[in-house]
Amino acid sequence: QQYKQKADQIMEQFDILVTPTAGTIYTIDELQQDPIQLNSNMGYYTNYMNLLDYSGLALPAGFLDNQLPFGITLVGKRFDDTKLLAIGNLWQSANQLTLGATGWPFPAQQRNPTATMDTVDVIVCGAHMEGLALNWQLTDRNAKRLKATRSSANYRLYALTDSPIQRPAMIRDEEKGSKINIEIWRLSSAEFGSFVANIPQPLGIGKVETEDGEWLSGFISESYATKDAAEITHLGGWREFLSQ
Repeated sequence: QQYKQKADQIMEQFDILVTPTAGTIYTIDELQQDPIQLNSNMGYYTNYMNLLDYSGLALPAGFLDNQLPFGITLVGKRFDDTKLLAIGNLWQSANQLTLGATGWPFPAQQRNPTATMDTVDVIVCGAHMEGLALNWQLTDRNAKRLKATRSSANYRLYALTDSPIQRPAMIRDEEKGSKINIEIWRLSSAEFGSFVANIPQPLGIGKVETEDGEWLSGFISESYATKDAAEITHLGGWREFLSQ
């Protein structure tokens, strides 16, 4: 568990880790001469993945000079399976190796493999921002903060007062809106459902436009929630309101 904590900190810095599937590959004759040691060698780059609870995907990568096959492994955190499969599809398409010993060509791609990336980018504008009261609902799901930025100039922000935890309501208004400070967090699709399920009305998740023109999943509110709420759009964001 101590090694896992250290490994998790390292893996946070990267999208994936790429290693050999095996450091080398042996002939049957070589294995028969020293089966225990050589089979142990073969597991050098794979055994740790089970111990650390990581995902791994082995891919063909061509042949050695002696014409024996060689492969690489894509390594990710747990639940990264779909992401690894998407990247693996790109790898195999780029290399165009035949399918094993069949001589059959790698099939043409039928769709964009990046569409299967198993993560969701979420815009937060209030108590879920880094260091605030509900941020733990993201960090407990191993979400990663991508950046702080602003929405497009089409939103108004209100402070809700009907909850023990202060929360804002962001409403789209293309006529009287302004840019609001937001953060973008990335979490796995497997965790996204439980995160959304915990959001109380009148808040919900919809599509929010960033100042760069992207439309991402993010916090929105039913318009009725602003009836008795104080508008804080002029402050520029939730942190600015809290500092008041």
